[in-house]
Amino acid sequence: MAERILLLEDDRLFNETLCDFLEEEGYETRGVMDPRSALELSYSESFDLYLFDINLPFEDGISLLSSLRDGDDRTPAILITSREDKKSLLEGFEAGCDDYLRKPVDLDELLLRIKARLGTRERESIIEVGEYSIDISRRKVSKAGEEIELGRKIFDLLTLLAKSEGRVVTIDEIVRKLWSDNDEPSYGAIRVYITRLKKLFGDRIENVRGVGYIFKI
Repeated sequence: MAERILLLEDDRLFNETLCDFLEEEGYETRGVMDPRSALELSYSESFDLYLFDINLPFEDGISLLSSLRDGDDRTPAILITSREDKKSLLEGFEAGCDDYLRKPVDLDELLLRIKARLGTRERESIIEVGEYSIDISRRKVSKAGEEIELGRKIFDLLTLLAKSEGRVVTIDEIVRKLWSDNDEPSYGAIRVYITRLKKLFGDRIENVRGVGYIFKI
C-alpha cells in the first residue's frame, strides 16, 4: 500500500507540480490549498506525512500543525518556507514539525527528506493485540496486513484504551480525549464507538458500569 502524504500549498501551480512529482515517486498524495481543507482531511483520513507551507492566508502552516499536535496527532510533518529568519524556524519546531525545507524547493532534496522522515518513524508506537496491529503514529489498524477503516474519534478512543495497560479508563478521560473544551460531548456516541470496537476486539473490552472501560491486551 502506497504511503500517503497530505500537501498544503496555496500556490496552485506549485501544488500541482509537487502532487505530480510525489505521485510519480509512488506516494499517494492529497493536495489542498487552505488550512481548513487540510484540517478536515486530517480528521477524515489517515496520512503518513504532512507537507505544509508556512505562508498561507488566514492561518499559517505552523498554527495548523500546532493545532494538530494539541489534538495528539503525531503524524510526521515537514514545513516548507520562504522565510529566512530563525524565529520562524524555531516556531516551527516548537509547534512539532520534524523537518523543514526552504523555497525554492529542490525536488531531489525534498524526496530525500521525505524518505528519511518516513523511514525513521518510531516503530515502538505499534501495539499488537491478538491478530490486530495498532499503528499509533500512522493512525492505522490492520489485521493480517489488511487495513481496517476507523473514524478519527474511534481511533483516538482505541489508542486511549490500548495505552491504558489494563487499567480502567474513565468516562471523563474519554470525554477529554475526544472532545475539546468548546465542544459538547456525546455519551451516546461513546457507546456507539465502544460497540464498534467490541465487534473487532470482543471481550477484550470490558464495561465497568458507571465508571468506564478496561481494554485487556
